[in-house]
Amino acid sequence: MPVDPAGTAIIRLRRELRKSAAFVMNSGALAIGTTATAGLGFVYWWLAARLFPPEVIGNVSALLSVMALIGLLGDAGLGTLLMGEIVRHPGKERGLVAAAACVGVALAVGLALLFVFGEAYLNSPTGPIDGLFVGVTFVLGCGLTVLGIVADTAFMGNLRSTGKMIRQVLFSTFKLMLLAAAAGYASNAALLLTWVAGLLAACIGVDLLTRGGARRLFGTPDFQLLHALRRKVFDHYALDVALQAPGTIMPYLVLVLLSPTTNAAFMPLWMLVSLASLIPAAMATILFPVVRTSPKQSRRDILMSLTASLLFSLVCAVFVFTYSQEILAVFNPAYPEIAGSSLRFLGFSLLGSTLKFHACTLARLGDRMRKASRWFALGGLLELCLVIAGAKLGGLQGLVLGWTLAVSIEGVCAALTLAFAMNLNSAGGPVHEGPPVA
Repeated sequence: MPVDPAGTAIIRLRRELRKSAAFVMNSGALAIGTTATAGLGFVYWWLAARLFPPEVIGNVSALLSVMALIGLLGDAGLGTLLMGEIVRHPGKERGLVAAAACVGVALAVGLALLFVFGEAYLNSPTGPIDGLFVGVTFVLGCGLTVLGIVADTAFMGNLRSTGKMIRQVLFSTFKLMLLAAAAGYASNAALLLTWVAGLLAACIGVDLLTRGGARRLFGTPDFQLLHALRRKVFDHYALDVALQAPGTIMPYLVLVLLSPTTNAAFMPLWMLVSLASLIPAAMATILFPVVRTSPKQSRRDILMSLTASLLFSLVCAVFVFTYSQEILAVFNPAYPEIAGSSLRFLGFSLLGSTLKFHACTLARLGDRMRKASRWFALGGLLELCLVIAGAKLGGLQGLVLGWTLAVSIEGVCAALTLAFAMNLNSAGGPVHEGPPVA
């Protein structure tokens, strides 16, 4: 009988997809959630730019970047720990998740209060926190941010990423609805409240839509187990902060180094690039529990994730380079004049970020977080130095070029590390026995 090449290829494709079913299903759910977040987030900031003056957009976007940083610091590596450790402690998952949530939220609220009091002391009413209501809303938002992070990573650690997808979609939808309702209240408080109220509504909504699935993630806090894992918590924490902190705080740096108006024009493309980076970040992140569950096919899963992520990042980079001015004009006709062509190279930082995300996952798989965090910390320092130097020498364009150059240098180092580790794995050694991640 003649062989049908197309039929044979389809059969092989189905066989490969079945082998990586957990990765495909969970990364697919994360991709859907991220795509919905990107689309609705674009509409949110477009509508905000139409309803609020640039100064308010610049101030609140800077506050949200600090909120994200405090969320990262408050999470303290606990969320990432959950993804890798839930499968290793059957029967104790709920207690571990609850303990992580208690510690993370308490830490985030404490850090948020320090920031609020510091802003009040340094800037008084001229800063982004221009009243008691804004301060209280900001602190609540920081606590909810960490709670959402812990819940999302618990869903992912249980390979139930649809839970995170639902929460992302609900958050994006609710904050957009609240923004429309806030039309006519052009203040920092009104815009910030739409974000924080959206976080709260999404946490409640995901539990309702999963029929109590979110609540079932939590049990009686098992602080003893969390304490026993404290060394890994610190290692994940150091790696997360070193990897993510500079990018997270970028809008606040633009506000401080340049101006609120410049930050308002910077935000649309920064948001677009940040949302685009969630796709490769999510694919790299889901590798952690997937490879832990099925280590024998780690090479296949890593190559699949890395190839898809790099192609996606390249397409986004070319799109931003070609249409940066048009994108800014969609948000506000004044933004292209404020920013000029300074932001067109921003998308190329996605390539370096993608390589960093996968190198980070490789470090987690090998329990080499502490060693890797030193290299990522040096990379973060390089990012901050080049961003500050670029802003001082060349304004917004210098800042963007400094950021892109720093991330590209880190990406080259990460690519060399990934290539070395994958070659070692193909020679017969498991991925988790590779060299320290640079």
